[in-house]
Amino acid sequence: MSNLRRPTRSFLIISALVIVAGCSSAGGPAATGGPSTAPSPAASGGPSATLAADAIDHPTGATDVILRYEEGGGFINPSFLLAQIPTFTLYGDGTIVFRNPALEAPPAEGSIAKMNPARTAKLSEEQVQALLKYALAEGGLGAARLKYDNNMVADASTATFTIDAGGVRKQVQVYALGMDVEGLADGVARAQFAKLAQRLSDFDNGGTIPTDVYAPKAYRGVLLENGGGVVPGQKPWPWKDLAPTDFKVDADPNGIQFPHHVLTSEQIDLLGVKAYEGGLQNIALTDPGKGTSYTLSVRPLLPDEQA
Repeated sequence: MSNLRRPTRSFLIISALVIVAGCSSAGGPAATGGPSTAPSPAASGGPSATLAADAIDHPTGATDVILRYEEGGGFINPSFLLAQIPTFTLYGDGTIVFRNPALEAPPAEGSIAKMNPARTAKLSEEQVQALLKYALAEGGLGAARLKYDNNMVADASTATFTIDAGGVRKQVQVYALGMDVEGLADGVARAQFAKLAQRLSDFDNGGTIPTDVYAPKAYRGVLLENGGGVVPGQKPWPWKDLAPTDFKVDADPNGIQFPHHVLTSEQIDLLGVKAYEGGLQNIALTDPGKGTSYTLSVRPLLPDEQA
C-alpha cells in the first residue's frame, strides 16, 4: 500500500488526544494492567463530557467490535497469514488494538520468524464518536456496498472493513486496495477506503505517539504437518500435557479450518523463544511418539476472539 495517502494533520491531532496522555508513563501492560486511558475533558479541567445530540449509537461491550480493518488472502505464505491479526480494531468500550504492517519485523531467531507486538490504548467516548463519524462519512463505509472487485490485478489481498455503528452493521470487502489504475470503477469509493486504511494502519503516526504494548491473555497455536524430514532448528515436542491430536479444526465450516489450540504464555515459554508477544512463524517441532514433523504458528488472541 505504498501509494496510500498519509494521515491528515486533523486526524493526527485526534489520535494524539486519544493516546498520548494516558501512555506517558514508563509502565507497560505489566504495570498498567491494560490499555492506557486518555483523560476526558472533565478530568482535565475542560467542559463536561456530554455527547452531542447527533451522537452515533454503537455497542459498548469490551468485546464488541465496532470498527475493524484487516487484510487477508492473496499469494502469501499460509504460515504468515496464520500469525496475522487485524491491522486495527476498535471495541465498544473504547479500547483500540492495532499493529502497523509497514513496520520492519523483529530479527528472526534461527528459522523462527517473529511479528511486531500489537499496540493498545483507550479512547474516550468523544474520541470514539470522532473516529466513527470519520469512518462512516469520509472513510466511505456508511454508503459502501459489501464487495468491490478489481479485475486488473491478480493474486492480491482483500481489505475487509467491519463497522457496527449508527445503524450500519456490515463487512465491506475491497480487493487489491491501493492498486488502483486510472479509469477503474468505483474510483471515488476506493480512494475513500484507501485513505481510511492508511489512517488506521498508522494510527500512532509511525510510533511517534506513545502507546502500550498489547498483552494478550492467550494465543492461538496452529499446527501443520510439514511432510517429514529434518528442518533446521527443529525442536522436540515441548508439552507433556498437550499432544498433536489436541490441535483440532472447528466443526463449524465457517470456523478455523486448520488444527489449532489455545496456548497460554506458560506453554509458549516452553518453546524457548524470546519476545513472542506479537506472534511467531515457522517453529519446527517433532512429535516424540511418532516422529512426525510439524510447523507451529503462534498468534495473539484479541479480546473478541476465542480458540
